[in-house]
Amino acid sequence: MVNRIVSASGNEGGLVHLDKVKQAYTRWIAMHTELRKTTSERRRRLEERDDHGEQLFAIHIWWPVLGSFDYLHPEYEINDYRDGSRFLDFAYVRPPYRISIEIDGYGPHHKQASRRKFSDDRFRQNQLVLDNWIVVRFSYDDIGERPRQCQQFLQQLLGKLYGLESSEKLALPLPASYRELLRWGQQRERESTFTPKEVQHLLGVSHCTARKYLQHLLQQGLLEQASGHKRIRTYRISSKVAQLII
Repeated sequence: MVNRIVSASGNEGGLVHLDKVKQAYTRWIAMHTELRKTTSERRRRLEERDDHGEQLFAIHIWWPVLGSFDYLHPEYEINDYRDGSRFLDFAYVRPPYRISIEIDGYGPHHKQASRRKFSDDRFRQNQLVLDNWIVVRFSYDDIGERPRQCQQFLQQLLGKLYGLESSEKLALPLPASYRELLRWGQQRERESTFTPKEVQHLLGVSHCTARKYLQHLLQQGLLEQASGHKRIRTYRISSKVAQLII
């Protein structure tokens, strides 16, 4: 896996250039780091974590199955049963289900875990089950040595829960930049708004180009005007887009 990754099917159509996926991963982490509702502790964890195992999962397991990071959240913060906060490696939050995904067995913080911490982690998992989370765990060794097995499990799980094929896409003839913008909008809360300047930064385009993209999606009914009169200041995704896989 030097410069490509392979889907669970092993078909040539499943080959994806690794650099492209790494770039998407970097943008995805940066987006979550900059979200307005990101707490200082979550931001610190996103900025400072040694995420080799998590990155390996996201790039070589998750992406080949879904082709995007939609609905997936890194370092997802939840309320702890002791009235504090805990962080999940990943959370797939897509109604009506919430899936906690943990990556086990890599790094000194795992190898040196105390008995108390080991027990505490297991109790936390039990608490998640009580709160109606689906809990999934992958070992670092399985991700590195048996990636297709992990991909196939993920396909089966999401197919069972959502009745969807991983190849499902938005049936609209949209360029990649437009789809990326809509996926980014989906990961925000339904009523969350964004500005042309944020889109400009997200896509790495000029202000004029960002405005052109937004205007096109507005005309297609995929975005809505959130504020502004003669000149729109903020946008949000439309209900038409909110539940689609793009």
